[in-house]
Amino acid sequence: MTQHDQPPRITTGYDDTTTALQVVDGVDLAGKRAVVTGGSSGIGVETARALAHAGAQVTLAVRDLAAGERTKNDIERTSGRNDVDVLFLDLGDLATVDAFVAGWTGPLDILINNAGVMDAPRGTTKQGWETHFGTNHLGHFALATGLHPALASAGGARIVSVASAGHGVSPVVFDDVFFERREYTPNGAYGQSKTANVLFAVEATRRWAADGITANAVMPGVIATNLSRHWTAEQRAEAEVQVKQAESAGNFRMKSTEEGAATSVFVATSPLLAG
Repeated sequence: MTQHDQPPRITTGYDDTTTALQVVDGVDLAGKRAVVTGGSSGIGVETARALAHAGAQVTLAVRDLAAGERTKNDIERTSGRNDVDVLFLDLGDLATVDAFVAGWTGPLDILINNAGVMDAPRGTTKQGWETHFGTNHLGHFALATGLHPALASAGGARIVSVASAGHGVSPVVFDDVFFERREYTPNGAYGQSKTANVLFAVEATRRWAADGITANAVMPGVIATNLSRHWTAEQRAEAEVQVKQAESAGNFRMKSTEEGAATSVFVATSPLLAG
């Protein structure tokens, strides 16, 4: 594709203060089905809430079923729906991904690959892969490819890959993806996995275009969630200083979870992105 073949830029009246519920105002998702991984915490909650408000039947794919049930009850109370599902999924264990896929029946219109881990100490998934790459990328990769028939049967299905500006920290180092020969750094591992999230969205769209499936990778913004649970007190304090300095300089502002979810919800639902 040459520069002259690029599709026109899509613009909206939204900004960093727009919430997920504002994004779906006027959007009708009646009859649509959506899966949100990590749907019981952080921006996943507000992503699922907005989709339910717009009429979608939402499934929360979560590790903590108790938290998932609490979120389900909250979303149903605020959206007026009574069909939110909670299913177990641990992206760090492909056996649970396989079980999730095997249990899914019927079409799937929206898949939000939202769950993730950041800046964790060195560790491995159930299959022995480095935690960040195994969870953030390979788990979601297995989920999306496993659900491909359901996505294809929906007609016009959309995948949202929640990435991060942290992808700029590292490319995917294909010669040593799991840090077996190079020094492990939590930030580098996270950055590599986020780059993989972006590359997945690009390639999924290329390979599955004939099935009517499109994928987009998004940077939701800077939001205070439990994604930073692995930070030390010193890291947290340093981050707070950096945020205050950046906000004072007008470089960016911290978003609420409702605002952070808006980007995922936009690319998952906006008529402007059809096809």
